[in-house]
Amino acid sequence: MSTPKKILMIIVDQLRADCIHGMLSGHVDLPHIKALGANGMTFINHYSVTNPCGPSRASIFTGQYAMNHRSIRNGTPLSDNITNLAREVRKSGFDPLLFGYTDTTIDPRTVHPNDPQLHSEERVLPGMREVLEMRYLESYPWRAYLKSRGYDVPRYENFYDPISPEANRAARPDDPPFFKAQDSDTAFLADTLIRELSVRTEENWFALATFLRPHPPLVAPEPYNKMYDPGKLPLPPRLKTPEDEAEVHPFMEGAIKGKTIGSNVQQCGDRLSSNSDGDVQLLRAIYMGLASEVDTHIGRIVGFLKDTGQYDDTLIIFMADHGEMLGDHHMWGKQNPYDPAYKVPLIIRDPANAKFHGTIVEAFTESVDITPTILDLLGRHVPAGMDGVSLKPFLEGRTPEDWRDCVHMELDFGEPNQITPWQKATGASMEEANLAILREERFKLVHFNAGLPPLLFDLKNDPNELENLAGDPAHAPTVLRLTQKLLSHRMKHADRTLADVRVTPNGAVNFVE
Repeated sequence: MSTPKKILMIIVDQLRADCIHGMLSGHVDLPHIKALGANGMTFINHYSVTNPCGPSRASIFTGQYAMNHRSIRNGTPLSDNITNLAREVRKSGFDPLLFGYTDTTIDPRTVHPNDPQLHSEERVLPGMREVLEMRYLESYPWRAYLKSRGYDVPRYENFYDPISPEANRAARPDDPPFFKAQDSDTAFLADTLIRELSVRTEENWFALATFLRPHPPLVAPEPYNKMYDPGKLPLPPRLKTPEDEAEVHPFMEGAIKGKTIGSNVQQCGDRLSSNSDGDVQLLRAIYMGLASEVDTHIGRIVGFLKDTGQYDDTLIIFMADHGEMLGDHHMWGKQNPYDPAYKVPLIIRDPANAKFHGTIVEAFTESVDITPTILDLLGRHVPAGMDGVSLKPFLEGRTPEDWRDCVHMELDFGEPNQITPWQKATGASMEEANLAILREERFKLVHFNAGLPPLLFDLKNDPNELENLAGDPAHAPTVLRLTQKLLSHRMKHADRTLADVRVTPNGAVNFVE
């Protein structure tokens, strides 16, 4: 079977899976993404193994669980001795091009203490060639572009402020920013990608495009800012009040305080309340508008590939790094153990297996599977130490007999330079501020460190995770079974980069470079 000539990997930041298949899919218009699924393979039970942005991308690019790569929070360095997708695809002759960001914090052991790279958590994955810098905290090329277009460019911290069109009223969350849709960060990234790839049509290439949206700040240019009517959207699944949610577990109080509804919006966030359905639905509508904006530009990119005759030579992987609560459980962001924070879309279009396009895969898949899949499709071995498994059999229409029956996820919620709201609520030290999740088709266990009680959800009867069954004696055997299974899973996946190698008088056994 032929190997891919061109590879396009698209990562959308903080996009929930149910925007494409699930509860919200009938309320948000994403025609280009859904068309890609119809012309590729859609994995409807795909999970990020950790969050937030930095850790989730570290797992995607290294194929490792956070328990192994240990880049466990934004700003935590990724060890330079861990191989990654970019370094590995170079061995197949690709020069991996980055349009956007990887949220990689470099290993401080590799540079001088005065190196400016140690003053930013948003650096480049080793092995990637940064063609377009679009880091959330920097984005200098986009800023320069807006200035060249004649905009009165504000201070960067005000780029995502909503601007009231009326001089005598304060800004509202659904007011647009100072830039127009054709000049947004999303449009600028797509424009640059298309321009750069337009002169590579006769070449093999690997491109990673990472869109910030629909990640907050939630502000959208016209017409996306008012594309959806908040009054027509379903309310998020949740208990009656935030206080009710906080009583579920000590951790939940920290999750509610750690990311408030107002923190999603600049300038006018202090006027928003989680107790107001109107405020909640307004932000959900803006989020969907931003998702639709990304969809528009994905359509442009796919159209470009078709127009230039590259579409059927290009392996396309579309995914998100992690999810977003969007008001579910009265919570926002992603740093909690509920499914919306982890369940993300995954679509793979492999032109070599066109007869299986349109297939929907229900098997559990994890974000650590992405790098092994790409390497396998390139005919390369998957390096020892990667926890993920290639999805190539599914792309070829086969389901492996011994495929996983659960997914493993984890979260670290402590910081070395401050006490987080999650730590205050739980009393956990930085070393104890972590949790691990084992999710089967029916049951889901959340195990906490620091002696905190577990959570148990029956997803068959309670798909929205509203009733914690861990304290019910009738479910004690299930808690024990899943706890043992979680421990066994983590023991099985302890870093095996060199653990399966033995040096003998005849050389190293089971070692592959």
